[in-house]
Amino acid sequence: MRTAARTTAVAATQALGQPAVSRRAARRAGITKNVGPHTLRHAFITAALDAGVPLRDVQEAASHADPRTTMRYDRARTSLDRHAPYIVAAYVAGVPR
Repeated sequence: MRTAARTTAVAATQALGQPAVSRRAARRAGITKNVGPHTLRHAFITAALDAGVPLRDVQEAASHADPRTTMRYDRARTSLDRHAPYIVAAYVAGVPR
């Protein structure tokens, strides 16, 4: 259920035209899917984590109070090459990182 303050915040965001700006930028970039401010935020967080930016830094940039919220965006955390045994094995094998 939406509160009055939340409804007012949503109305103010829409009045500023942020969703329209996001859609316009996506269209100019040749992106055909629906894009909104949250899509861009999600892409930023995911790209930062994929690039190896420390979780704490991404958490601060995203204004997440809890690091678990930021960790939801980390697609690579299930990748075996980021697990300690695989990192050690790659080091021993001389594989560059």
